[in-house]
Amino acid sequence: MLNAIDKKILAEVADLHEIPHGAYNIRKNGEKAGRNTTANIDIITKQDKPGIDIIVKPGTKGESVHIPVILSEGMDDLVYNTFEIGADSDVLIVAGCGIHNPGSKKAQHDGVHEFFVRKGAKMKYVEKHYGEGDGSGERILNPKTIIEVEEGGVAELEMVQIRGVDQTKRDTEVRLHKNARLIVMERLLTTTNQNAESNITVELTGEDAAAQIISRSVAQDHSTQVFHLNMRGYAQCRGHIQCDSIIMDQAKVSSIPEISAFHSDAQLIHEAAIGRIANDQLIKLMTLGLTEKEAEDMILQGFLA
Repeated sequence: MLNAIDKKILAEVADLHEIPHGAYNIRKNGEKAGRNTTANIDIITKQDKPGIDIIVKPGTKGESVHIPVILSEGMDDLVYNTFEIGADSDVLIVAGCGIHNPGSKKAQHDGVHEFFVRKGAKMKYVEKHYGEGDGSGERILNPKTIIEVEEGGVAELEMVQIRGVDQTKRDTEVRLHKNARLIVMERLLTTTNQNAESNITVELTGEDAAAQIISRSVAQDHSTQVFHLNMRGYAQCRGHIQCDSIIMDQAKVSSIPEISAFHSDAQLIHEAAIGRIANDQLIKLMTLGLTEKEAEDMILQGFLA
């Protein structure tokens, strides 16, 4: 059964205010808390390790899959999920993990998601992480995402961690074949003494493959962020990395974009910027009647939107 706290977490990580229509699998403290399949999307429990197989039939259009995870104090959860996105399909997958930890013991979720986006398929993958609770126990989330995009396929990733996670290591690996496309939008906020590491590696192996990675982050208080964004071109291809961070208080941010070309027609670009909020932006909003804190919050909200 889902209680009020569970429902609040589902709203935060999956924008769910009620049980969703379509396919879903809700996982709570390492156990299945609800599941539904459709004629075109099947969800099967793995037999050899914890996790599920999500199978989307070829040609499926306009359907969605929600696979949120809820975790409580003292839980150490590991899950392996495999996604088969059938040829010429177009689906939305909403994943996310929310931790409610009011106690002194840590709560940790490690998730390995492997995707096979077949020829001509399009997938949008939304992953949100969230933590809450007044206790001293750490809230730890370590997602690993591995994606293979076949010819003409499209993978769009929205990866969000806005608050409440004490430790995170985010590993993302993508391989793009001929005419495949990748769009990544990463948004990250750290506060207090939180630590976040994000490693994204994209290999453009097929002719006319294209990738765009945009990472935006805000580091506050004494938090630490490290970004490694690595793009490798092995054929005629196009790739762009943009990493922008706002640093505040006593925080530390390291942004390390890397591009490598192994073909003379690979066109790869990277940009990285770290800085504080511009004073003229604050002054302009304060002249409209906002306090400095209100103006700061509005700027940060717009930056991470």
